[in-house]
Amino acid sequence: MTETSHVIQLPSIQSAIAIAGEREENLKFLSKRTGVTVVLRGQDLTFYGQAKAIERCKQVVRSLKPYWKEGKALTQADFLTAFHALDTGRTDEYQDLQQHILARTRRGEQIRAKTFRQRQYIQAIQRHDITFCIGPAGTGKTFLAAVLAVQALLNDEYERLILTRPAVEAGEKLGFLPGDLQQKVNPFLRPLYDALYQFIDPEKIPDLMERGKIEIAPIAYMRGRTLDRAFIIVDEAQNTTPAQLKMLLTRLGFHSRMVVTGDITQTDLPSERDSGLVVARKILKSVDGIAFCQLTAADVVRHPLVQKIVAAYEKYGQSS
Repeated sequence: MTETSHVIQLPSIQSAIAIAGEREENLKFLSKRTGVTVVLRGQDLTFYGQAKAIERCKQVVRSLKPYWKEGKALTQADFLTAFHALDTGRTDEYQDLQQHILARTRRGEQIRAKTFRQRQYIQAIQRHDITFCIGPAGTGKTFLAAVLAVQALLNDEYERLILTRPAVEAGEKLGFLPGDLQQKVNPFLRPLYDALYQFIDPEKIPDLMERGKIEIAPIAYMRGRTLDRAFIIVDEAQNTTPAQLKMLLTRLGFHSRMVVTGDITQTDLPSERDSGLVVARKILKSVDGIAFCQLTAADVVRHPLVQKIVAAYEKYGQSS
């Protein structure tokens, strides 16, 4: 069959960098996925190959224009979602996903769902009082929940934001660490702080914590409480015991919302102990009012290698 070529002239060098990705990983991914040779020279993106394959490649690149025209870095997750939308006739739905801005960071950066499953996760949180999200590292489980929680707090939809997780994997044994409670647990809660800093000035967070608007604490300190008018995020739930997670779930009070996240492939509990997250999924999956969302390697939005690592471990797990 006769080969042909096509050139897309990009509007800026920033657009070219956004499409190419680090070390042109995105171009290599496009070539591998379609069989088209993709070459970037300056602002000219050239496709070489069969006409039908080139057309498919062009459609995917053009569907991502809302991102690259603004110079926003693209990931393989973006390309996978674009391919999925094209192959399943969901291009209109994908355009809607791109246009829906969930929030803006303090720097003005736009936060959107990057994949269809991420959008389903966001919608589940908005529609359910309790949402579980299970998936590998880098899929935005905690970050997206924190985005929604901070937005709700700033809009006065809830009186407080509570962030909790097992302070020390497999046991919460804090006694050997120096300092007071906050100093002891801070290293283990750093991912939650990082999400908060995207939206709230770090200098304001201590005041919000002092006034009880934001509470960050280990799971052990949730016992015996009723959490009314609160948005609660339970992170790293795969490292809770069944009793701990049951205790947390039953803390939910009136006008409250809870999101429970975790990666069941990275459980740090002793092998003889069941993960509370795994047990909860078995027990609660059919309970009305509770949503379960599953993210996969295709939803990883970190460095491209993270996606490859997750996929490799998934493949190994399935074969062993």
